[in-house]
Order: sequence, then C-alpha cells, then structure tokens
Amino acid sequence: MTFILLALATLGSSCSPRTDQPIAPVRDYERMVVGRLDADYIGNEACLAKCHKHDLKKENFNKSVHGEQVDAASGLPLVNCESCHGPGSLAVAELEIAPSGEQRCRIDTLLALGELPSQAQSLICLKCHSAASSPNLAMWSGSSHDSNEVSCFNCHKLHMGSQQKLNRHDMAETCYICHASVRNQFAQISHHPVNEHKMDCSDCHNPHGTMTKGMLREATVKATCTRCHMEYQGPFVFEHADVTEDCTNCHSPHGSPNNPLLAVSQPFLCMQCHAGHSASNRSAVGTLSSPEMKQTFFNRCTDCHSSIHGTDVPSRHGRGTFLSR
Repeated sequence: MTFILLALATLGSSCSPRTDQPIAPVRDYERMVVGRLDADYIGNEACLAKCHKHDLKKENFNKSVHGEQVDAASGLPLVNCESCHGPGSLAVAELEIAPSGEQRCRIDTLLALGELPSQAQSLICLKCHSAASSPNLAMWSGSSHDSNEVSCFNCHKLHMGSQQKLNRHDMAETCYICHASVRNQFAQISHHPVNEHKMDCSDCHNPHGTMTKGMLREATVKATCTRCHMEYQGPFVFEHADVTEDCTNCHSPHGSPNNPLLAVSQPFLCMQCHAGHSASNRSAVGTLSSPEMKQTFFNRCTDCHSSIHGTDVPSRHGRGTFLSR
C-alpha cells in the first residue's frame, strides 16, 4: 500500500500543483500587467546595455524570435523588454546616479511575472498574439489549457533562444509533464511515432485552443486522422458506419497493445457490433470443427474483410462486406 501511495504521489507531482481560484473579470488581469503608473518607458538600451550587457540571458534572448524583433536593424521593432516587464525607469534610476557596480537594478519595480496568476501571464502574450498575429491565439481564452490555469510560460521558455518555440524533440516531453497518462499510452507496442520524433502532439492537437473536444486541429476526429491517412477518407460506395462516424470507435490513437492501434484485439473488436459467422452459414465451404476453418473464421476478421474502412466492391447480396475484391 505504501508503494502504491508513493507512486501516485510521484505521478501527481509531474504537473505543478494548482489550487482552484475564482476567475476574475478581464479588467482585473489587465490592471495586473500595466506596470508601475509612476514609471516611464525608457527603451531596450537601459536593459541590454546596463544590466544585461554580458549575461547569458541577453545572449539567448538575442537568438530568439522576440530578440530578433528587438533589434532595430531587423526592420521589425515590434516588441521590447518593457512589452512584457513593464516600464523600467524606476528600475534603473539609481544606476544613473551611482558609480557602476555600486547599485543593482531594482527589479522589484518591474512586473513580477512569475507571481502573476496564469490568466494575467497569458494576457501579457495576448497583447501581441491576437487574432491578427502569427501564431493566431484567438481561441486561447476559454480553451482547455486556459481554463485549467496553464499559461504560456508553462510551455514556452521565453528567454531561451531557439527553444522559445517548442520543437519536435521537446514538445512531447513538455506535454507529458501534465499528461502523464498519455506518456504511458505512447509506451505501448503500437503507437504513433511521437517518441521517435517523427511527429508531435501538435500534428493532431492545437495547444492554443480550438472549438473541438480534445483541441483537435480539425472539426472531427476523422478529419484529423485523414490529414495523414488519406486513403481512408472516402467517400466509398459502401461505408462502414462506425468508421465513418469516428476512428476512435476502433482505434486508440495514442497507443495500444494491439496492432494497428486497435482498442481491442480482433475478432473481439468486431464482435462488439457483429455476431460473427455461424456454422450453418459456412457449411458450404467446410466444417468449422476443423482447425483450418476455426483459424480462418475466428482469428482476424480482416484476413478476409481487408477493406474494413470502406469499399466500392459489392457482395452477392448487394451490400458491401468490405472485401478487397
């Protein structure tokens, strides 16, 4: 029992503990990110040339997307240090009058970004990343992540150069911090190649929010799956109703012990809807008591019904039975 409790505690600690907080009106969060009203905006030079002239933070930031825009030579001076940290005149006021090295920057006069609630942290980013920006974060507010107190800062390392935007080598591990059960699913023998870095979570999910359940990139599960699996898109003359409706009726998309990503092994998966073959229906082709016939009709349905996702081939009775020919 002690071991089980320790294991559960370890899993629970994989995502930072959160306490339920009442959602405040947006105007309250907006007040939090304004900064000191008695301070003035002084530009980047005070930050980059005085306090952060030689440190690693500046070096990494210069390599980031935001850092490239800070450089006036880029022609895109769209963002600067004070866009996120607030007006900085009070922070460097004592540096102006004291010999170098005797006074430190008063960071307590800047926005305490790490202490802000998640909604306020994200609001800082949403000042620029709105519906007219790239990436478009118009769906963030009210999304699953936003509603669960996940902010932009939880996933993006804002001062870490090229790592500011998640890549395929980092994305899954970042998602696994909170989605521990999904990590376990991808450890199954049959899984999409996310751990192999051949695809990532954002190929199917939009972490910044969508109108769909599970933050899928497309309007339906099938539309999401057929972005890659186009051969199953159809339309077919004879549609398989469950397949047409939702791929997850048969498949477990993150991982499964059954190839290919089947939620239940054959023939038991098919027998959840279909009764299977009876001996009387198959008396013409042989006796079901023989090992050969048992293997044929009670092993894998797709050995015969190989076009299970839909077919254009009719059967003897005029209805498709999803045979390949």
